[in-house]
Amino acid sequence: MNLDTTTIAQLAEHLEQCELEARDTTKITLDHPEMDWDDAYAIQDEISRRKQARGSRIVGLKAGLTSYAKMHQMGISTPVFGFLSDTFAVPDGGQCRWDTLIHPKVEPEIVFVTKAPLRGPGCHIAEVLAATDFVMAGIEVIDSRYRDFKFDLKSVVADNCSSARFVVGGIMRNPGDLDLRTTGIVMEKNGQIVSLGAGAAVLGHPANAVAMLANHLGSRGACIPAGTLILTGGITEAVAVEAGDNITLHIQNLGSTSLSFV
Repeated sequence: MNLDTTTIAQLAEHLEQCELEARDTTKITLDHPEMDWDDAYAIQDEISRRKQARGSRIVGLKAGLTSYAKMHQMGISTPVFGFLSDTFAVPDGGQCRWDTLIHPKVEPEIVFVTKAPLRGPGCHIAEVLAATDFVMAGIEVIDSRYRDFKFDLKSVVADNCSSARFVVGGIMRNPGDLDLRTTGIVMEKNGQIVSLGAGAAVLGHPANAVAMLANHLGSRGACIPAGTLILTGGITEAVAVEAGDNITLHIQNLGSTSLSFV
């Protein structure tokens, strides 16, 4: 780590205030080019600590940049990871206030919920599937706090990987009953199809994202607890939304989930 604890706390406060006040900022590495990956995750951890100190619960975890092509483009070998607070949750079919966000986009995701802990290093797909209680449909709302969605990866990790809102729903299924690689998705905005894809777009199999998350946490002395909800990463490119938009995600064998922006 290159940043001291005071700087980490200050940057966490700055980024969280931007989130809470729906205002943008320039990427933090402009002022702190020496920031490394450990610093970035330490800032994210401090944001999590701040939320929990105010009574929020951490209800899940998420993976981002879960496309091999995107990782190669970005020069990384593993996705980036963030946390999900209960304050991010939107009820299935519920409403999300657009004016509480800066420049939101939506991503279709396959969601895992664990029934047993997962620990790295060495976690693999078979362990993930054995430890999964069920999978379901999910939509993540991402909303980078950085101006014009312009950032580097360390800045975005510090900003909790652009986490903002999420909704889950549909049918809960045992992943062993499905071929999640070929599971198809259709996402609609205001009744018009805007995204088509399949689970293999996420690292060849979305369980791979969960295994990589467990290995990432294992390298930091942590694990994925039982009962954790995990957003495994966008199956397609993110789609921008405005007030008045309704988003519905249909996933083969997993039903549908939706939310609207008001």
